[in-house]
Amino acid sequence: MDINVLRQIAVVLGAVAFIAICWWAFSPKRKKRFEEDAQLPFADEEQSRRAAYKADGKDIEDESAAGGGQEHPPSAEQNKGQDKQ
Repeated sequence: MDINVLRQIAVVLGAVAFIAICWWAFSPKRKKRFEEDAQLPFADEEQSRRAAYKADGKDIEDESAAGGGQEHPPSAEQNKGQDKQ
């Protein structure tokens, strides 16, 4: 077999593989799964925030029900003056 024939076969197989992967990635039945997977980093952030509040002895739901709580933990800028007191 000539080397050019092997290269042509490799190009055709590569193109077929590329098209198959694109079809798999953009098929409508996988859209919901990919959207859920895209939200995973944010779910982890929410879980970390809840753990931090519980470590401080606070409960996010109790604060929001009371109406006086903050949605997010105070930032370093907000706590800057409190350390000196």
